[in-house]
Amino acid sequence: MSALYGTYARSDLAFERGEGVRLYAQDGTEYLDFNSGIGVNALGHGDPHVVAALKAGADKVWHTSNIFTIPEQEKLGQRLVEATFADAVFFTNSGTEAVECAIKTARHYFFDKGQPERFEIIAFTGSFHGRTLGTIAAGGNPSYLEGFGPALPGFKHTAPGDLAAVEALITPATCGILIEPVQGEGGVTAMPAEFMRGLRELCDRNGMLLILDEVQCGYGRTGRFFAYEWAGITPDIMAVAKGIGGGFPLGACLAKGEVAKSMVPGTHGSTYGGNPLACTVGNAVLDRILGPGFIAHVDEVSQRLAWHLQQLQQRFPQFVVELRGKGLITGLKITPPVRDFVNRLRRDHQLLAVAAGDNVLRLLPPLTITEADVEEAVAKIAAAFTAIDAEAKSVPAID
Repeated sequence: MSALYGTYARSDLAFERGEGVRLYAQDGTEYLDFNSGIGVNALGHGDPHVVAALKAGADKVWHTSNIFTIPEQEKLGQRLVEATFADAVFFTNSGTEAVECAIKTARHYFFDKGQPERFEIIAFTGSFHGRTLGTIAAGGNPSYLEGFGPALPGFKHTAPGDLAAVEALITPATCGILIEPVQGEGGVTAMPAEFMRGLRELCDRNGMLLILDEVQCGYGRTGRFFAYEWAGITPDIMAVAKGIGGGFPLGACLAKGEVAKSMVPGTHGSTYGGNPLACTVGNAVLDRILGPGFIAHVDEVSQRLAWHLQQLQQRFPQFVVELRGKGLITGLKITPPVRDFVNRLRRDHQLLAVAAGDNVLRLLPPLTITEADVEEAVAKIAAAFTAIDAEAKSVPAID
């Protein structure tokens, strides 16, 4: 019996090494990785530049704590500020912590303005913001809230896409709107640009803050550095993680200067967040993500993936109900039970994918994939559909 908490429905599959978009099990079996650690391994496995930076960093300083200046953190923060809307960055270890920081920053901004009554945040059904008590309250999913006592107050929820419904929830207590531009866990739903622009306008008109959770959809995954760029808007606060460390635990909360200035010593902190080794890796990842042609490649290969998935849908309309997502955060709403289908892909076709809500097959490949990798993955999905179809036809009809 395992000594670990039983909180994960783990596969028995264990990997020994990775290379690019491939993972190799302990028995040597090769798998095509369209899971990438649930969107974490943005550069695939064993990226030489990142590995070299990690090894060099490990020979220097791993951790000092944030009571000292950390040059690697200062460098990464400045680079993120220069590449985004933000003026200030707080580093964390995870996406959950980044969202927690975003919520605290929004609430403390209004407290500092002499408006402590403004603490409520409007969020959306189908969202996923993490597993802490604060972020499960923000997500509002009953299955994640069950068993943990009353949900933390201060969050209201509505279905995404309806600006009138959002506006109806605004009260004098509302401080902001929290949204994933592309929902991941909830079903790979991409928010229309017009809806995102409408949320920005609602925030501007009502003196509220727009808070984005780009933990999964950011860092080049949609074919832009961040997904908000597609709508031509900027947020006030944004949570980032997953791809930012390329597999090393790292997250960040980015904010405009006016919003971040109330977060003074004592308002927030992290023991490990932004330590020298993490930020050394983060800088190496950013070298690659912002390198010449990298994001353009993501946009190009994602268009090829979209085309191949459209062909797949036309070939198997009985199995593929809808295509969702944007860029290389892609979803297929399917008719076979999605968790069973994910297991089938892994077991019979050596393709790693991940399930999402609303019976959606989620594809989160490394951003370094080629069209050949796309074609291989789609062929494996097609083979799985073909096998299901054949099995259904082989079952004798019941009179």
